[in-house]
Amino acid sequence: MKKIILYISLSLLLSVVSCNDYLNVNEDLDNPTSTSATVNIRLPWIQNYFAYAWGTAGMRANTIAGLLTQTATTSGNGLLAAWNPAQSSCTTIYQNWYVGAAVNIDPMITKAEEEGAYYYAGAGYCIKAMGTMMMLDLHGELPVTEAFTPKYNPTYDDGKAMYDIAMGYLDKAIENLSKPAQESGSTAFAESDIWNGGDVNKWLKLCYGLKARYLLKLSKKADLFDPTAVLAALQNAPQSNNDNTVMKHYNVQGDETNFTVVDPYQTNAFWNCVAYGATQRTTRWYVDLFKANGITDPRLEKMLPASMSNVVLNSSGGILSYDWMRDVGVDMQNSNIRQQGALISAAFAAAADVKITYLMKDVETPVRTQFIADISSGHTVVVTGDTVKVTYKKGQLYCQSTDYRRAGDTVYVNMRANSMSTSGRGVNDMFYYPTAGYDYVAGTGVFYARPNSDSDFLTYAEMCFIKAEVYLRQGNSQQALAAYKDGVKAHFDRMQVKLREWEAAGTKNPDELPMNDADITAYLSSAGICQNAGDLTMAEIIRQKIIALGFDYEIWNDMRRFNYSAGNVGTFGVVYPGYKRPYEFTATNKIVGTSPADLTYWFRRFSQSTHESNYNNTQLMASNKLAMTDPIWSCPIWWDCATDDEYYGYIK
Repeated sequence: MKKIILYISLSLLLSVVSCNDYLNVNEDLDNPTSTSATVNIRLPWIQNYFAYAWGTAGMRANTIAGLLTQTATTSGNGLLAAWNPAQSSCTTIYQNWYVGAAVNIDPMITKAEEEGAYYYAGAGYCIKAMGTMMMLDLHGELPVTEAFTPKYNPTYDDGKAMYDIAMGYLDKAIENLSKPAQESGSTAFAESDIWNGGDVNKWLKLCYGLKARYLLKLSKKADLFDPTAVLAALQNAPQSNNDNTVMKHYNVQGDETNFTVVDPYQTNAFWNCVAYGATQRTTRWYVDLFKANGITDPRLEKMLPASMSNVVLNSSGGILSYDWMRDVGVDMQNSNIRQQGALISAAFAAAADVKITYLMKDVETPVRTQFIADISSGHTVVVTGDTVKVTYKKGQLYCQSTDYRRAGDTVYVNMRANSMSTSGRGVNDMFYYPTAGYDYVAGTGVFYARPNSDSDFLTYAEMCFIKAEVYLRQGNSQQALAAYKDGVKAHFDRMQVKLREWEAAGTKNPDELPMNDADITAYLSSAGICQNAGDLTMAEIIRQKIIALGFDYEIWNDMRRFNYSAGNVGTFGVVYPGYKRPYEFTATNKIVGTSPADLTYWFRRFSQSTHESNYNNTQLMASNKLAMTDPIWSCPIWWDCATDDEYYGYIK
């Protein structure tokens, strides 16, 4: 780790001078060094690199959790979707946290303490807590205590120690942020805080909200879990959407790029991971969360992408009319669709008709007959022996494959949204246009994954759902219901704020326009959400919490707390009804359990990064008896075990 730390100290500070907009805070023309860099230079870069690690964690954790999948089966993220993980998926998060953010925090805190800039120190400790807990949540054990000392092979802290260290950082953050003021002459906090604009009260609410979130992680531990402590923390956490901690992002021309992954600095990190390219898809399981009791959630149209269909063109290729086709989600739990070479991106017959001949020699007659009947609707079809020739008229969608099973892949809409860094046509036009010179839209993007989507690190809605869970655990169903309903409404309100921002900027994308207020009111009083305290279940609280969290990696944390769909944690029944391992799962050497009741039947953690196995392997191997072996991926982390003895039984 020592070599990596020295590298980032130089590279990070040299890059500061060239970044624009909200990261252009460096006015020191004398080129600061790792020792002279001021607190206001370091903080926005710490925040930015943490955000990238957090966004990547969200994409990868929610691929494991089954909300997202990939078109490819052999890429690192494609393997995650099949629960057949590779070490290549463990680098980016680690690198952006340790190499981009964490290495700069202690120097910033030291400088802050020297000049009495207490709020910078508080922010530093808060982000240290967030990053340390993220590393625990994903990897289970990592160097923390010795991470940024001169020691070239820092010792690992186990999960219990990492948890206690993170909570200690939060206490230090609260101590500094609670001071009535910084010292006279110290650097103004608002000068460089790109999360909360220097609002110390919002930082304090963030700290207490994180404390509530982290205390909830102990829900499996009868000797440690304290519901009253969670509720006490919530009293000082966000009380409305005005208290949310949000990082704004921008779609700008000529953006500088992140030196760790060469992605634009100012765009949303989750967009960089999910919608920069054309390989990501949502899943059927995720889509179905928006459809309860026959009621479709109004948020569905904002959270799932759509493409143009039934397009009618004029003689010049201009679009006369069209319909929007909403993504149906890939059924990863009940279908081996990806193993059939599936999820081909839909193409648009822009300039001329397209003819595709499907080869059906070995296809059973009933299947062949049904395919011909289905494809004949809206297309010219010629059947000759074992071939079926289909003409896709100009303006229609098609998939470039002779495999008849791929003809229907047009229903899986691409998540891509274009930016000014990816052939975007305008700052406020983030449609995905697959064909240059044509206005056909292959994707409207999704609320949390556009170039200028916000990063919601902690929200009032999440606090409401935590409160609802705790009250339900205590048997107080009335207060649980009230908190649950507050959480649902808070998320609608939060979305509307962002949608109105897009509307005011002049977007033409219907998925970026506000929802109809009457539709929201009707939904909030409908059977789409629980209306009676006696009917409220933990499964329903978590369903709505998943929707409200977007693609935050806390979704996977909750899934592990409740042991997926095993239904053997507490008295809440199955919290994830219908959830199963991916249908294509075969990696029993990595996810080793044979029964759903066994923790190791489910995906539990990440392996360690190549940076650790290459440069700190001795300490890595001493940290966990399963380190760098296949079963490490199903080894529960500390808070995922009911007792310390259980945890140490796995790793020692």
